Amino acid sequence: MTPAAPDDLTARIAVSSEWVPRVREELHQVLVGQEVLVDRMFVALLTNGHILLEGVPGLAKTLTIRALAGTMDATFKRFQFTPDLLPADLLGTLIYNPGDGAFRPKLGPIFANLILADEINRSPAKVQSALLEAMQERQVTLGDTTYRLPDPFMVMATQNPIDQEGTYQLPEAQLDRFLLKIKVDYPTRQEERRILDLMGTSSANTETKPIIDAAQIIESRKLVNEVLISDPVKDYIVNLVYASRTAGDILPELKNLIRCGASPRGTISLALATRALAFLHGRAFVTPQDVKDLAHDVLRHRILVTYEAEAEGVTSSQIIDRLLSKVPVP
Repeated sequence: MTPAAPDDLTARIAVSSEWVPRVREELHQVLVGQEVLVDRMFVALLTNGHILLEGVPGLAKTLTIRALAGTMDATFKRFQFTPDLLPADLLGTLIYNPGDGAFRPKLGPIFANLILADEINRSPAKVQSALLEAMQERQVTLGDTTYRLPDPFMVMATQNPIDQEGTYQLPEAQLDRFLLKIKVDYPTRQEERRILDLMGTSSANTETKPIIDAAQIIESRKLVNEVLISDPVKDYIVNLVYASRTAGDILPELKNLIRCGASPRGTISLALATRALAFLHGRAFVTPQDVKDLAHDVLRHRILVTYEAEAEGVTSSQIIDRLLSKVPVP
C-alpha cells in the first residue's frame, strides 16, 4: 500500500526534476545504453553521495563520468591513480616560506565539485585512506587548519577487478563511504553495433555541454529529502539490512558465508537512495520496488563474504538475491 503524497510535493518534484530528461538526452549524444548506470549517477548526485564503478577496461566507465561532469556548470578534476601517487598530490600540502618562516597552505586539486578517481585501486592504501575525511566530512585538514570542500562535492571512482595485475584491495572503511557500487558489464550485440557507428572514427564526439548548475542540484536535493518513506517501507529497509548480519539464522545455507554484514550506514544509504530514485520517477513516495532495485548497488560492497564463500564461488550479490527472496515485502 503506497502512502498518500501531498499534491503540491508531487508538483514541485515535477518542476524541480525537469533537468533530468534534458541531461539524459545530452548524455546519450556520447553514450550508448548504460541506462541504469546513468540513473545511479543521478541518485548519487541527488543524495550527496559517492559512486564506485567496477568493470574491465574499455567499458566507457571514465567516458560516462566525464560526460556527466560535462553536463554540469561546475568544477571538475580527474586523477589517474598510480602506485607512486602521494596524498599531497590530491589534498595539498603546507609550503614553507623562507621570508617569514611560516608555512602556508597549497590546496590540492581535490577542491572541486566533481572528482574522477580513475582506477582508484591502482594506488596503495595510504592514498586511498587520504580520501576518507574528504568523502565523509567534506573537508580536508592540512596542519592545524581544516578547509571545507565545495558543495556539491562528489567522488566518482572507477576500479578494475581485483584479480587484475597491479591492483590493490580498497580498505573496507573507504568502501563503506561509497553510496553505490555499480558493476559495469559488456554491452549487448546491438548496443555494441551502435557504439561502433557512434565512436568508430578518430574525430568522434565525446564532449557534452552544460545543462545544469550546482544551485539546481542543491535545490533538487531539498525535495529529495521531502520524499515520503512509509513506516512499512522503513521496516522493510531495516529488516533487509539486519538480515545481512543474521543471514545464517533465516537461511541456514548462508551460515559461515558472511564475514560482516552491512552497517547502519548501509541502512541510511539505502533510504537516501530510494528517495532519490522515487524523485527521478516523479513520485513523492518510496515503494518496496525502489528498495529492491537499489539493494544490490547499496549493499554489495558492504556485505563481506568469508574465505569459505569465496572458495564456493558465492558472491555478495548472490547473498543479496537470497535475502530479497526471504525478507517479507510490505
